[in-house]
Amino acid sequence: MFRRLFADDAAPRTVVVVPSLSLDVGELMKLTGVNHYEERMLCLLMLLQLPRTRVVYLTSEPIHPTIIDYYLHLLPGIPGRHARERLTLLNCDDGSMVPLTEKLLARPRLLQRIRDVVADPENAHITCFNASALERTLSVQLGIPLYACDPNLSLLGTKSLGRELFRDVGVPVPDGFEHLRDEAEIIEALAALRRRNPALEKAVVKLNDSFSGEGNALFSFDGAPEMGLDAWVKDRIHRGGLRFEAANEQWETYLAKYEDMGGIVEAFVEGGDEVRSPSVQCRIDPLGRVDIVSTHDQVLAGPTGQVYVGCRFPADMAYRMDIHDYANRIATRMAAEGVLGRLAVDFISVRRGDQWDHYALEMNLRKGGTTLPFLMLQFLTDGEYNPADGRYLTLSGQHLAYYASDNVERPEYRGLTPDDLIDIAVNNGLHFHAASQQGVVFHLIGALSQYGKLGMVCIGDSPRKAYALFQETVACLDRETGVTTS
Repeated sequence: MFRRLFADDAAPRTVVVVPSLSLDVGELMKLTGVNHYEERMLCLLMLLQLPRTRVVYLTSEPIHPTIIDYYLHLLPGIPGRHARERLTLLNCDDGSMVPLTEKLLARPRLLQRIRDVVADPENAHITCFNASALERTLSVQLGIPLYACDPNLSLLGTKSLGRELFRDVGVPVPDGFEHLRDEAEIIEALAALRRRNPALEKAVVKLNDSFSGEGNALFSFDGAPEMGLDAWVKDRIHRGGLRFEAANEQWETYLAKYEDMGGIVEAFVEGGDEVRSPSVQCRIDPLGRVDIVSTHDQVLAGPTGQVYVGCRFPADMAYRMDIHDYANRIATRMAAEGVLGRLAVDFISVRRGDQWDHYALEMNLRKGGTTLPFLMLQFLTDGEYNPADGRYLTLSGQHLAYYASDNVERPEYRGLTPDDLIDIAVNNGLHFHAASQQGVVFHLIGALSQYGKLGMVCIGDSPRKAYALFQETVACLDRETGVTTS
């Protein structure tokens, strides 16, 4: 199917979009407005610009009609009505925390409706946020192939196996330990790190399958003795010495999760003249070919600065090609293991004088926070990422950049409806302009009224212009909602 269809924009096909977050429910609940995260893949409605492509978009609950209209009006060169006739929206009418795919599998009548919509299964495929055994089962029951990584390979994306793979292909990692399972092993690993490096000030404890940094906890060695280190570490942990990134996390609940999924302990990389957190997006197609799709500088926040809140594209030119090459080495190995689809590699980078040192931290075998804004950029501007210099070039020869965030959040934004947001954007000239190929595209719009949270991709002809547009948009929303700053 890939050989027949993917290079032919005019070929008839059906794309079934399953934006299920088939991940650990306890970890998902740490995300504000997570019940609206299924909307993040609405950027795939831009596939409707292909004139003979049909899209079936599945959700747990109905999506507000204004949000759908908003995306359809972004389509370049296609009448909205023509696109709408090729779009089918189906939902489970179920807002529970059960993964969407599990809800679909429990509804045989809904599965039959999906089959009825997909007129030709030979020209259809499923795309998803991440592939678990649930998505594999859905693929089998619908008789439609799944364009994603085989769930049998999902362990390759854990932090423990990721560190092992990075070392195997010659990519540096922070000093640390993998495949830990309980309190005793965490304590032993922390103490061992300090003994190996008496100058080490901090270490990080991480859950194997956490995401967005919410499963991380920072441990400080401030005041650590030379003798009796293991007992000191244990006592410090029990006295609240771990600083959790997730709000309201406690050692007892964290340990229970750790014993369930395992994890790692590694040195907290700091020092030097500057520290950055870049990421590289890769794609492995069904023929096993590897492409580097993009590089980003991640924007991190949270109690200890480890929670993903946004990104800048492209990554800094001082090192983007270095991490590009590291990621290509990793993705090539993953392709040899049979991995398919999108993957991202996160790094920590430290500048010491004119030299940048890079350490791979983790690998995600799914679409993520940096995948979706780049897809939106591609769909809106019809350009290409140039792997030779790491920049994005449109057909007209214009270089573009963006600043994106999933976490623009204020209590004062609560109560804003999707219609309110569109009015504010249009009245203030913040919407995306097809002629200039610059402007703002909003997402997570459904979370705005209840949670005061939304996402945006701010596209400009330079990184500075993109960030200025982000600041202008936030300032405009603040003015419109009466946000006061001291």
